[in-house]
Amino acid sequence: MSVTQHCRRSLYWRLFQQLRPYWVHLAGLLGLSLLAPPLALLTPLPLKIAVDNVIGRQPLPRFIAACLPEAWTHSEAMLLALVVFLVVTGTMLTQLHNFASTLLSTYGSEKLLREFRARMFRHVQRLSLAYHDAKGTSDSLYRIQTDAMAIQRIFAGIAPFVTATFTIASMVCVTAWINWRLALVAVIVAPVIFLASHNHRRRLRQQSRGAKALESSALRVMHEALGAARVVKAFGQEDRETERFIKRSNEGMQARLQLVRAARNFNLLAAFIVSLGIATLLFIGLRDIKAGTMTLGDLVLVMGYASQLQGPLKSLSKRAGATQLLLASVERAFALLDEAPDVVERPDARRLGRARGAMVFREVSFAYDKERPVLDSISFEIEPGTCLGLAGTSGAGKTTLVSLLTRFYDPTRGVIFLDGVDLREYSLADLRNQFALVLQEPVLFPTSIAENIAYARPGASEAEIIAAATAANAHDFIAQLSAGYETPVGDRGMKLSGGERQRISLARAFLKNAPILILDEPTSSVDVKTEGVIVKAMERLMQGRTTFIIAHRPSTLQHCHQILRIEAGRLVALESGPLRSGKAPSEEQRATAVLAGNHYV
Repeated sequence: MSVTQHCRRSLYWRLFQQLRPYWVHLAGLLGLSLLAPPLALLTPLPLKIAVDNVIGRQPLPRFIAACLPEAWTHSEAMLLALVVFLVVTGTMLTQLHNFASTLLSTYGSEKLLREFRARMFRHVQRLSLAYHDAKGTSDSLYRIQTDAMAIQRIFAGIAPFVTATFTIASMVCVTAWINWRLALVAVIVAPVIFLASHNHRRRLRQQSRGAKALESSALRVMHEALGAARVVKAFGQEDRETERFIKRSNEGMQARLQLVRAARNFNLLAAFIVSLGIATLLFIGLRDIKAGTMTLGDLVLVMGYASQLQGPLKSLSKRAGATQLLLASVERAFALLDEAPDVVERPDARRLGRARGAMVFREVSFAYDKERPVLDSISFEIEPGTCLGLAGTSGAGKTTLVSLLTRFYDPTRGVIFLDGVDLREYSLADLRNQFALVLQEPVLFPTSIAENIAYARPGASEAEIIAAATAANAHDFIAQLSAGYETPVGDRGMKLSGGERQRISLARAFLKNAPILILDEPTSSVDVKTEGVIVKAMERLMQGRTTFIIAHRPSTLQHCHQILRIEAGRLVALESGPLRSGKAPSEEQRATAVLAGNHYV
């Protein structure tokens, strides 16, 4: 078996596995599809009765006559009524059948798509930051939102495929009953079309992969430009970004036009083959009528079947080509699911309730790739409740070091211990629950202030949210807003000032009440007055917690027991910090400890 065949079979098997939970919906669709051939056979029957039995006054076929009272078979009026009844009944039954099939197909395919997208989204969120740093978010978004839709269309296309197959088979059987030579022509046409489509499918699959990649790159340009809208506007580069988007879109358009041209060529070939078959049927039928071996009504019936046969044959041939486009999308969706996270949880991971906060780095090194070492043989240890300042120039590796604490990345060499246990032995969820993060650029969601604070603990009560905001010196400015805690913060919190966003981020950390705190440049983007407000909140937040502070401002490092200096990824010094020890908390600090079971001070 070739590699291509193996990959194709593997893809089909994965598709089967994905569709298997929806076998009830598929069974219902297949059951409805079995009703399609009788309805298709019924459609030209009234015309045959009108031509042969009403106009030509020939006797009814035995299978019809057996179903009618004898008096009806000799009455022209009753036969006309029968023709009308069959036309109306056939039309209404066909419409009801189509409605039921569409409803069941839509329900099943939408449910399948929802679950498949959720699975992809769940997996993408669990991929390591290294993957997102390298790939960006736009490609993943395109695969989840666009490529995933292919599995919905494949599901919805199964029933029409089966319906077309049964319809062709039933029409060929009825045609053979009337005239075997006409049936032979119909039998020959189908495999000729499918043989012609074989090379077309392979070429279409390759072109589809390229078109999908180009469409994804166009989305990436748009995502980058809108994500950096302030920078684009500040430098007046709107036209430049539009030109980038148009360029990528043009490349995608050309790729799609190539697909359309390839499909057109095949459809022309398929239409030519089918038209030859119909012309041959007409030629043979007319000869048999002249020879008296076939009635005009039989020819009308066969040509009616042939016209209906043309639809399923074209449908099957087009579906064979369209399936290649869908399979290319499904391949991309499964490729995303196949991405393995760099940071994995052990099957026998240890549970962790609340850590004491003792941290040890032992010969820790890290590199994003072989050519970019970031940390080199970092070793130090701190006791629970220690405030450690991280100092160094930009790019020295400070943020990378604290990212290793939460296992956003794993060291390429060395070990990090929390309370004497390797971080890799803990459950990821339990480990990350030990940390509260306050970043240099606060990350807020476009919801209300209350929801942003409660993101740390979704089940928090209103009193707990207010207490956390009070502890973070945020309650006063929130209370002055028209909607208070229900005020929407806008996209990424842009309706608030930098200092207000930072205090909401601190309130979130208060509410989480984690034993270890990471402060990444928390005051670097605010003015001196706002810094003072944030620093007071930080002092309360750090009480009794192991804290890592990344800072350039010396004023922020005044709160540290120790200062670790890093340059070019290497530990330069571990110094004693200027923090005054033994200072009792003030009454204001004590008043913030109002959350049940939460002891901030």
